[in-house]
Amino acid sequence: MGPCAPLLLLLLLSWSGPLGGQQQHLVEYMERRLVALEERLAQCQDQSSRHAAELRDFKNKMLPLLEVAEKEREALRTEADTIAGRVDRLEREVDYLETQNPALPCEEVNEKVPGGSGTKGKGRRNEKYDMVTDCGYTISQVRSMKILKRFGGSAGLWTKDPLGPTEKIYVLDGTQNDTAFVFPRLRDFTLAMAARKASRIRVPFPWVGTGQLVYGGFLYYARRPPGGPGGGGELEDTLQLIKFHLANRTVVDSSVFPAEGLIPPYGLTSDTYIDLAADEEGLWAVYATREDDRHLCLAKLDPQTLDTEQQWDTPCPRENAEAAFVICGTLYVVYNTRPASRARIQCSFDASGTLTPDRAALPYFPRRYGAHASLRYNPRERQLYAWDDGYQLVYKLEMRKKEEEV
Repeated sequence: MGPCAPLLLLLLLSWSGPLGGQQQHLVEYMERRLVALEERLAQCQDQSSRHAAELRDFKNKMLPLLEVAEKEREALRTEADTIAGRVDRLEREVDYLETQNPALPCEEVNEKVPGGSGTKGKGRRNEKYDMVTDCGYTISQVRSMKILKRFGGSAGLWTKDPLGPTEKIYVLDGTQNDTAFVFPRLRDFTLAMAARKASRIRVPFPWVGTGQLVYGGFLYYARRPPGGPGGGGELEDTLQLIKFHLANRTVVDSSVFPAEGLIPPYGLTSDTYIDLAADEEGLWAVYATREDDRHLCLAKLDPQTLDTEQQWDTPCPRENAEAAFVICGTLYVVYNTRPASRARIQCSFDASGTLTPDRAALPYFPRRYGAHASLRYNPRERQLYAWDDGYQLVYKLEMRKKEEEV
């Protein structure tokens, strides 16, 4: 019997005086229970000692294996760093070779017609654009990339209003949707549960593609009317432009885009039929038609009435184009390959005629995830807001004067 039993007996004796028969049975019962408890405690101690010994043996066996695994991990890490360094050197060498042997820029080719040669023209089509601002800059380099987060599906658009509040972020997810997310500031958009911080604006007609634009407090987008592209009927080849007031949440104007036989302007972005863009000069539209299904067209729009002021047939091909944007009246078209690779500005077209193709830089974009679904230029920040396979990116641009040498 353990040391606790005599103490318990003394306690019982001092409490109850002389023990009767019932009390004697109680004491004996308590003694038996204490003995059983001591035996169990002894068994627990034996098991604990055995488990501790087994744990020590297991630890002794695992320590060498952990040391080997740590060495292998360090070797793999070193090998990965070496491979990453080789890839970086290879990319720098490729960039150097491409700089030394740049791709030929796109050049306008006059179409020969019986009785002479010249470019297609009707009305103000293909006339030089008269700049309304003193903007005379062009891209020199896509300087850096910042990955904000991943939000939504593989295709979409995110942007700021270049004429509105500097902090607000507008996100339009998908190629056929009717609800836009509005975030008060960029910080709210980068949060893990970003959607909870956003207000939602529902438009009366779903947009088509990723060619939407937020400009001056309005959302401009293309709507497929009943019987529009892909729908059959009289309006098979038309799209309707919508001007939606974001504050009042009302449609203030609409217009059928004045081009027949619309087809997707970008060979790698088949859901977009009209891509709207804004720069220092105002509102633009990039599109393509069956009349010349090999090249892009550019139009200058009136943001107040949605009227088309001028149109141009550009030399920029549709094949392998994935997105485009406009800066200082110059269209920049970004190209890629169907298995997504590094994108490059391969063609530019200056509507004012100031920047000739041989003086235009053709920079690559930094490495990213896949292919651009949309690119939006912010003239106030001189940055591009890109949607890349569901990731939202920001590109910083390095600019130079159009008259400067490349």
